[in-house]
Amino acid sequence: MTTNDSGSAPKPPAKDPWDLPDVSGLTIGVLGGTGPQGRGLAYRFARAGQSVIIGSRAADRAQAAADELGHGVRGADNAACARDSDVVIVAVPWDGHAKTLESLRDELVGKLVIDCVNPLGFDKKGAYALKPEEGSAAEQAAALLPDSRVTAAFHHLSAVLLQDEAIEEIDTDVLVLGEARADTDIVQALAGRIPGMRGIFAGRLRNAHQVESLVANLISVNRRYKAHAGLRTTDV
Repeated sequence: MTTNDSGSAPKPPAKDPWDLPDVSGLTIGVLGGTGPQGRGLAYRFARAGQSVIIGSRAADRAQAAADELGHGVRGADNAACARDSDVVIVAVPWDGHAKTLESLRDELVGKLVIDCVNPLGFDKKGAYALKPEEGSAAEQAAALLPDSRVTAAFHHLSAVLLQDEAIEEIDTDVLVLGEARADTDIVQALAGRIPGMRGIFAGRLRNAHQVESLVANLISVNRRYKAHAGLRTTDV
């Protein structure tokens, strides 16, 4: 065995952080796919060539939304959506987050789950961040789904831009958080399937709260400048 001067085996070369897996064959399920954010993500992934299933509490409502989106999108109730997908995006309203995930625990066993829910409150001063007991929506998902592979991503995207058919590229980075690098690599690769978008690893789930909270700031930016702001990470 070859050794270096210190007598220990040489370290293998560092993995290229941009060497990401081929995810083109994965089926993506979107829980909350009839809402603005879910519809927008479903549309963009389907337009990029992914197989997409929209989930809703009512299968007929999901199918109606899928028919409107086209691009081969399918509709199903939430349980079938979770069961038949390789990767499941959670895009439900915050107030239904825990209940939805609890009801789908069995269907989500072994699945890669991407939580993009932002716990927010609103008052006369505007949007403000809420802090769940678990620390964040993503950490709540991880606690409720112990047999799933929970990640967090797609928090800072404008639903308006995602759904606008005239827009070819979404100019933004997606901050990706998770415990297993193999899982965050998949999520980064999925983000990169959407033209103009790039996935950036941003730490473990314990750091999800500030990522989710930043949406409150972006809402303020958008209101002040009449914009649909996103994020770009420099020098990466």
